[in-house]
Amino acid sequence: MVALTTATLLMLVLTIAFNAVAGHRLQHQANDELRTRAAAVATTIDTSGPAVRVLETSHDDLLDANVWIYAGHRLLEGPPGGGPLNRVTARLAARPGRHCATADLHTPLQLCAQPVPGGRSTATVVTALDLTPYRSSAHTLLVGSLALDAVMLACTYALTRLAVGRALRPVRTMTDQAAEWSAVASEERFGSTRHPAELAALGASLDSILDRIRSLLRHEQQLTGELSHELRTPLSRIIAELDWWGTRPRTAAQTRATHQVIGDAAESMRTICDTLLADAREHTPTAPGIAEVVPTLRRLAELLDVPAHLTISVEGPHLTTGIPPARLERIASPLLTNACRYARSTVTVTVHHTPEGVRLDVTDDGPGVPPEFAARLFEPGRRANPDDGHGGAGLGLPLARRLARSAGGEVSYDAGHAPGARFVIDLPS
Repeated sequence: MVALTTATLLMLVLTIAFNAVAGHRLQHQANDELRTRAAAVATTIDTSGPAVRVLETSHDDLLDANVWIYAGHRLLEGPPGGGPLNRVTARLAARPGRHCATADLHTPLQLCAQPVPGGRSTATVVTALDLTPYRSSAHTLLVGSLALDAVMLACTYALTRLAVGRALRPVRTMTDQAAEWSAVASEERFGSTRHPAELAALGASLDSILDRIRSLLRHEQQLTGELSHELRTPLSRIIAELDWWGTRPRTAAQTRATHQVIGDAAESMRTICDTLLADAREHTPTAPGIAEVVPTLRRLAELLDVPAHLTISVEGPHLTTGIPPARLERIASPLLTNACRYARSTVTVTVHHTPEGVRLDVTDDGPGVPPEFAARLFEPGRRANPDDGHGGAGLGLPLARRLARSAGGEVSYDAGHAPGARFVIDLPS
């Protein structure tokens, strides 16, 4: 529509200009013909004597058609039945010099007065020309140019619509592909295929949107896996307590103890959900807090129901870290669980100060991590031996590292420790 409106305005300007030039040209031709006829009539007029004389020539009838000859203000010759036209020619003859005028009586006429040069007497020849053919030609030109404008505008609309449609066809294709790829988190991207150069920026923008969508889907899957991984332990305790409670009659004290265990496990599940969801919201840094390390670790050991061979060694008085207790539990829980799962006889947790904060060393005397798997240890979904008989999704260590890093800390594996495995947790003080 913009192209059609622009073309309409341009054609309108060109049509007006063309018809104005054509009209001016036809008017000029009419005046030239009148002056030529006046010059031919002037050759038959003798102004050398004291009186103006009109000489007789052959074909006077043709030459004198629509011609008036004046001697001063006196009409010498004119066409019969001039009537009102004689008054117009008289006024033209009375004005000095060469000039023309248009008169619309029964038909449109162009009249030109031209003085006869030379001689002692003054004579003026006035000629008239019917403008009907010229105006008919101008009207025909106007109608023809308008018809041509309509054809040109129709062609402009059709060609512009076709061109714009063909130009936007890749955009529609890219839009459909983006919708399809985003629904399935595809690896396909527009930057890897050939597109017109004008669409390179659009392709880059769509690639960026697809990357963000894929990142959000991956983050959602990661959060779902982490929640299921972390909720498995307290949920298992609830199921075990309910099975044990239902196998035989229980005293009131035992029932209260069972209710206490179930309540603690449910509270732990709520804390896990709150901690992970708070970390997932917009990846904001961890809110500041203070956790006493040793009491938090002992409470975590009770919640995890770890074996009695767990030893917590403290180097330094009253060690605290600058994160909430729930966050510390979520960071240390996967490391303690793995250490107790794979240890042969001993699990040791050593806590001590560092220049940057607090360090926790979780050490066990188990088989350790295979050297070829150490580089992929913190990748989500990776397990050194999926067939080792232990249920797990390979999300605990990546979750611990991500939570520690969001708090300004780090979780790492000490590959030089032998035998067994040694994981290090660094947290801000």
